[in-house]
Amino acid sequence: QVRLVESGGGSVQAGGSLRLSCAASGYTWWYNCMGWFRQAPGKEREGVATIDTSGTNTYYADSVKGRFTISQDNAKNTVTLQMNSLKPEDTAMYYCAAGSCDPRSSTWSKPQDYSYRGQGTQVTVSS
Repeated sequence: QVRLVESGGGSVQAGGSLRLSCAASGYTWWYNCMGWFRQAPGKEREGVATIDTSGTNTYYADSVKGRFTISQDNAKNTVTLQMNSLKPEDTAMYYCAAGSCDPRSSTWSKPQDYSYRGQGTQVTVSS
């Protein structure tokens, strides 16, 4: 089992920044990718960003490119999502995920389908 715990959500005004962190424990050797997905009320889950544990490959949804940055620290088993220039449409519950993925496959952009996920942290952006 892999346990994921998110932190860092909150409320900000448009244009502001937040930094989300996710700490993994348990069978951390099992997965090779970590990522973030979000879900707003009444909307489908959306993959936001992914990174492989080597740090070589990253994915960003078009909606966040240039504003969000994903990074990972293998020594601490953590993944971080730095979110800048936040917009009201970024308002959602954000979830950390971990799983097995291949940057060459369609699963790469779908952290919402990874095997493990955290409980989520709320991000609210006001206009």
